[in-house]
Amino acid sequence: MSTPSELPTELPSLQDLERHPYLTPDGSVADEFLVGKVGIYAIFDEQETLQFVGYSRNVSVSLRQHLIRKPEDCYSFKVETIARPSRQVLEDIRQHWLQENGMVPPGNGEAEAEWTQPIDVKPLMTDEERNGLAEALDEGKKTKCIKQVARRIQGNLLERLAARGVTESFRFNPKLKEQGLLELK
Repeated sequence: MSTPSELPTELPSLQDLERHPYLTPDGSVADEFLVGKVGIYAIFDEQETLQFVGYSRNVSVSLRQHLIRKPEDCYSFKVETIARPSRQVLEDIRQHWLQENGMVPPGNGEAEAEWTQPIDVKPLMTDEERNGLAEALDEGKKTKCIKQVARRIQGNLLERLAARGVTESFRFNPKLKEQGLLELK
């Protein structure tokens, strides 16, 4: 990782940054050096193909959110932290990296919502779950149905993460779960 920049006079090259594995050997997100850091990051899949470029006020939290949303596409990352954050500087670096890549990665194009928005469980409902929701007579029963679907999808997601070797535990936002959305708390 490069040292934190004040305000870069030259934009950092994505190619020159060190690639970090997404997970440590013990199955945790490999972000111990990023906790609470502002920065820009690029996420790569198992074939080392760029999938997403984003920036965040807390890179550590963002890396976890992306792992939850797209576990099969998060195998390594590159990052540049910034000591004195500026949205314009971060956006300039993002545009530079996207141009350097030569093409827009899926997470910054057609699949952007999958990378940046909470997981909506409603489209993932089974016919039985849809019928149960349709038959729910009051808001309390509808909320209960949606929460059950969210728990099922969360369980499937945690199984996929475990299959990847992830041992870290995650806490989902219970208020959003009532709305049928999965997002880390």
